[in-house]
Amino acid sequence: MGQGKDKKTSAPAALLVLAWRDRDALLSRIADPAWSAIAPRRTIDPVTAFIDSGASVVLVDARGSIDLALEAAGGLGGLIASRSAALLVLLAPGDTEMLTDFYVAGATHFLIDSGDANELRAAIRFAARHAERTGGDGDPEVERRGGPTYDRDAGDARRWLDARIAAGLPVGVVLASLSRLDIVNAAYGRPVGDALIDAAGRRIATTARAVGGEGLLTLRIGAAEYALLVEDATADRIEALAARLGEALARPFIVEGATAALGSRLGVALADAGDDGAALMRRASMALIRAKASDGATMHVADAEGATSIDSLAVDLHHAIERGEIDILFQPQVEIASGRITGVEALARWEHGALGVLGAEALFAAAERADLGIALSEHIQRLVLTRAARWPQALAGLRVSVNLTAADVARPGYAALFLARLDASGFPRGRLTIEVTESGLMEDLTAASAFLAALRGAGCRVAIDDFGTGYSSLAYLKTLPLDYLKIDRALTRDIGGSARDRVVVGGVITMARSLGLGVIAEGVETTDQRALLAAAGCDLYQGFLTAPPLDEAALVAMMAGE
Repeated sequence: MGQGKDKKTSAPAALLVLAWRDRDALLSRIADPAWSAIAPRRTIDPVTAFIDSGASVVLVDARGSIDLALEAAGGLGGLIASRSAALLVLLAPGDTEMLTDFYVAGATHFLIDSGDANELRAAIRFAARHAERTGGDGDPEVERRGGPTYDRDAGDARRWLDARIAAGLPVGVVLASLSRLDIVNAAYGRPVGDALIDAAGRRIATTARAVGGEGLLTLRIGAAEYALLVEDATADRIEALAARLGEALARPFIVEGATAALGSRLGVALADAGDDGAALMRRASMALIRAKASDGATMHVADAEGATSIDSLAVDLHHAIERGEIDILFQPQVEIASGRITGVEALARWEHGALGVLGAEALFAAAERADLGIALSEHIQRLVLTRAARWPQALAGLRVSVNLTAADVARPGYAALFLARLDASGFPRGRLTIEVTESGLMEDLTAASAFLAALRGAGCRVAIDDFGTGYSSLAYLKTLPLDYLKIDRALTRDIGGSARDRVVVGGVITMARSLGLGVIAEGVETTDQRALLAAAGCDLYQGFLTAPPLDEAALVAMMAGE
């Protein structure tokens, strides 16, 4: 439902309460089913709390905390005005001389506290009506400035871009994709996760207005993906804006009393000669794919390749298979307890003649564009199974993990076809692990469960890959027939962070083990990460600490050295 199209009611959707003493007593006085009161911890920045809450009314309790309350009001004043909200200050009877100071700071309403709960609730309702009357929902000028955030789709983004490109305006796109949402769902529940996505959208819109000024539009175009469209875009302006967005999204969020952190990846593109809105969005999407595939950089700027960059890759892919440009590398998986290499994950690489080595993200993006997703997946499966079946004795005991796509999972009768291909290759069923990402399971959970059950019943093992980057509930883990959970590299990085990060990652590992699942950590780069994962109960790991993806000769040499 688009926020920009909803009509406000007379009561605020959320009431933000900033109090430095007697907070619980104040909350009990203002309790009312007409609003949801949010009262963050005292250490939380009031501006961050306001942006994340989406509140239309902020109640600042200045009784006995004048300096802190005045500082908070001063920080919020400009935002309160720009978002058409209300700032209600609660003063003690002896502090009336501070009215002018709070008014200058940005307060819109005042109440001298008499201790009457009904009087306080009436003041909040009055402030809410003020916010309703001054709100900007549906105002084209508010939308043009970049806020509030609207739920739309990529079609809206393309039309907005087309209109400005036709007018000769230089435009650009920043795509922001949120991650770690499953960890938030696990720690706090799905409602908090949903609220967190909305809070991220408000933070994106607010940051854009603060940094970019006029000519901005923020759209939510996916489950956890936002597009920021920029008029009068220059390379310096849009890259600076993207950098600030990255910084803003890296700060913890305060949602429904919970403090949570998200990860993000950003894709940036400027319009080139010949671009239309669709071409510009495709190049931004390609940049986002590369940012997601990166082990380090969280932002990627699209190369100035013209409007057909992804189309060119799609055309090239038609010839890549027949030319033998698709290759397979194998990344070792190590048993934490013993240090032994017990298996490998097969990873596809494209040796592109002009662009060099491209990873799986770019490869499958091109395949989707060329409508070759199923053909590419089958080609990779044949390569993996044929090579692994012919391995020398040094590799004969290793398990092999191969990835299946969402399209594979959804194909009627594909389990039988895949098993026939596996048997024809000569590779043992018992040494094969099938990896499927969460997104590949979401469309039809019943069909996915039957598909995985057929493979497990035939002797294969099954793993959920990249756990921690999708949007599914942990409840999936207890309904799907699984053997392993593979935690994403983002969670691996988190385990070396704060104590809260370690508790969350450890909680995921503990839950998986309590369900009888083995746990494999991806992206392990340091001995500290390995030690913390071991302490949390992780079984296996893979990453640059042991080795990058290797060709067969290098893998044989590593096993001989082990």
